[in-house]
Amino acid sequence: MSDMSAFQTFDNQFNFSSTAKLRHLPVQNPHKRYCTLESSTSSLAGINPSVYDPFSSKSLQNNSPDHGSSSLSGSCVTDDVNDLRHKLKELETAMLGPDSEVFDCLDSTESTTACQDIDSWRTTFQAISRRDLRTVLVSCAKAVSDNDLLMAQWMIDELRLMVSVSGEPIQRLGAYLLEGLVARLSSSGSSIYKSLNRCPEPASTDLLSYMHILYEVCPYFKFGYMSANGAIAEAMKEENRVHIVDFQIGQGSQWVTLIQAFAARPGGPPRIRITGIDDITSAYARGGSLSIVGNRLAKLAGQFKVPFEFNAVSVSGSEVKPENLGIRPGEALAVNFAFVLHHMPDESVSTENHRDRLLRMVKGLSPKVVTLVEQESNTNTAAFFPRFIETMNYYTAMFESIDVTLPRDHKQRINVEQHCLARDVVNIVACEGTERVERHELLGKWRSRFEMAGFDPYPLSSLVNSTIEGLLKNYSDKYRLEEREGVLYLGWKNRDLVVSCAWK
Repeated sequence: MSDMSAFQTFDNQFNFSSTAKLRHLPVQNPHKRYCTLESSTSSLAGINPSVYDPFSSKSLQNNSPDHGSSSLSGSCVTDDVNDLRHKLKELETAMLGPDSEVFDCLDSTESTTACQDIDSWRTTFQAISRRDLRTVLVSCAKAVSDNDLLMAQWMIDELRLMVSVSGEPIQRLGAYLLEGLVARLSSSGSSIYKSLNRCPEPASTDLLSYMHILYEVCPYFKFGYMSANGAIAEAMKEENRVHIVDFQIGQGSQWVTLIQAFAARPGGPPRIRITGIDDITSAYARGGSLSIVGNRLAKLAGQFKVPFEFNAVSVSGSEVKPENLGIRPGEALAVNFAFVLHHMPDESVSTENHRDRLLRMVKGLSPKVVTLVEQESNTNTAAFFPRFIETMNYYTAMFESIDVTLPRDHKQRINVEQHCLARDVVNIVACEGTERVERHELLGKWRSRFEMAGFDPYPLSSLVNSTIEGLLKNYSDKYRLEEREGVLYLGWKNRDLVVSCAWK
């Protein structure tokens, strides 16, 4: 959701300056191939070829637990990896029982550590044997985190036999998590995320179609836009001149329903001016500049007899200055941050801390209302391993929700997940520093940022809540909506996925 994401959506575009190197993964239909994100396996194998040779898939299959514990030995590695052979021998001895030469795990700190290592290997072997994909993914991420290259390469080869872009939700997500791990281990996350290989970027019309499918099959984005529009409509109900600043306008579809609502307002609609901010690279998905959005909204406003003006600002959100916004006296100002603030670098990335700078700048403009819609996930400053776990848990819920609405045999489903979600996943897992643009925070952290900038909460009205409840009746009953302290949370089962709130 990504962004969600990422999650970047039909209405809220991806950072299209980031493209990806791609590979082909086998799927259930052997006659058809799909592209998915990947790093170069040869790049991974070449991390330090003087130290080790990667396991071959053949040797791994021949020595897997499925073929019996007694086959476990160091024979699947080269003579240069005596340490790994020793580990495997210890594990073999421990697993073969009392007739083997098993050392006492209580004898010394050294033996206790060795026993912990053996327990870890045993757990991993067992997980592979029972095809427990989640456990193997976690073990692989831990090995990558610990820079245990041999363990990581072995599990990567095994994981390639377990993931599938056309399988169950965890298998599909696992394919993209795996590519993120490979990219990270080969220290090429940024190049993997940005460069193109055999599979070209889809045509803009196709990409727009994929984003629209995701927008329709999941309520997350409609929830965010409807709740933000409700807060704006409530704050502006007595105003005659309204200026809305949208920090990532995308296709501009969020404002269709708000223009219609203003048109039906007793006493007549206000004069509306929308300033649409969007990185120029996002023009790819639209097939043109922001003028396309402005013309579309102007035509709609004309049909509903709503006085309308559009101001295009083609710059990155983090580069916006007050002079870009064309603030005018006498206009009531609303600022919309929908699925965009998590892309702004904060103090952990840049000394400029654009995330807090923008909030202080907006507060200085004295807006009547500021809306925030974000993914409820903690991936900004988290260390790699907990960030991987968080990403897996978050996107598992999202892939499960897609699975309920979009059949696995839907011909476009793989493309939807690949082009609308996978890049966010790979970016979170593989990249660091300025290259990692998917940096989500939990509401508690956003609340602190808004309060430090001088904002006060603007509780969403009960009318907004009831409107969202009506929306969710068109979707699975596994979605849940909760209101806590004037903030709306939309989740899947027991996992919060999107949060919407307003400030003044």
